[in-house]
Amino acid sequence: MADGREVQRPGGPGGRGTADTGPARAVAAYATHPHQSGGRLHAEPGCPMRTPFQRDRDRILHATAFRRLTYKTQVFVFHEGDHYRTRLTHSLEVAQIARAIARMLALDEDLAEALALAHDLGHPPFGHAGERALADAMAPYGGFDHNAQSFEVVTRLERTYARFDGLNLTLATLEGLAKHNGPLAGANPGGEAMLRAAIARLGLTERVHLDAFAPAEAQAAAVADDIAYCSHDLDDGLRAGLIRLDDLPAVPLAGELLPLAEAARSAGGRRAIYEVNRRIITVLIDDVVRASRLRLAALPESSLESVRAAGRPVIAASAEMAARIDALKAYLTAHVYRHPRVMRVVAGAEEIVRDLFAQYLAEPALMPESWHQAARAGTSERACAVVVGDFVAGMTDRYAIKEHRRLFDATPDLR
Repeated sequence: MADGREVQRPGGPGGRGTADTGPARAVAAYATHPHQSGGRLHAEPGCPMRTPFQRDRDRILHATAFRRLTYKTQVFVFHEGDHYRTRLTHSLEVAQIARAIARMLALDEDLAEALALAHDLGHPPFGHAGERALADAMAPYGGFDHNAQSFEVVTRLERTYARFDGLNLTLATLEGLAKHNGPLAGANPGGEAMLRAAIARLGLTERVHLDAFAPAEAQAAAVADDIAYCSHDLDDGLRAGLIRLDDLPAVPLAGELLPLAEAARSAGGRRAIYEVNRRIITVLIDDVVRASRLRLAALPESSLESVRAAGRPVIAASAEMAARIDALKAYLTAHVYRHPRVMRVVAGAEEIVRDLFAQYLAEPALMPESWHQAARAGTSERACAVVVGDFVAGMTDRYAIKEHRRLFDATPDLR
């Protein structure tokens, strides 16, 4: 079909379901129903066993870029310890929380999960340190933003299928991924400009509601991201010794919950850390669900269109809890993300990314042959730089370190 909609075929056993919507699922009127998926850019036969959103989730899970998240930094570089979060485990935790929120609010769980799993596919090596370095290097060539890069991964850079580049996800999933941080309305000119350009290149500008809020499932994935990283970065900071158990009474939100974990705290160590962490997740999910139900009930009508037109996120924490989350983020920034031990690693990681980008741009033949050929095919330095940026962004931490050791006499020790 020319418009990219799923082709209908008879359903599964007994004729239940259709290829367009898959097995029936009970979701609320304000949720994104499978028949509202928007179709796919490239027409494909439908699946009688799975909804379009289930297929999107499965394609993301099987993507090469998803597997590479195993060796991409969350806060601590992979070789610092086996139990710290990586981008992969972070994405899995976000997906679990997003599904829990979606289930309690009668949203489409599969769409929420797909968006949660895909939201960090564009992250370069070494977490936000790598992103800062790559954004600086790419500044003369259009910039770099990991949210925009995630969109590029699923629409252009994954090259698995015979008939098209990317994963050919539904438009609803692409919309949710593009709006992970809200409508594309000028709040983040750099990243939004890149997303708008990518969307225009695909001819989708009029089909993904750029200035409206994302569907509720995308909002659930976004708030799940906040819940996951606040809780697990505190957990990893405690595990690494950057924060001590004795510090917890002064930690925003965690300190309030500490009396509830007193028995585990007296046991000390790992049990106390886990007890506080799980209570933070529970309290935050409960608040989001309660606050979201009130906002959903206040919509002029129970529909996807009302969610898009609400003028603010409807799936979000209460104002009081949002302030406490901000306070926890500020604490983590001061005591974990900017801890001297972390900053030493950050400086070395940024140096590795800057060096690699500059070296590949000067000598594209140093990249693997397919990337070298793509760089040579570019008609300008900017086009070559985009190829180099894509290559570097796709690296894992350990591959970036390996490449730096191959190309340079000395490589920073990220410890």
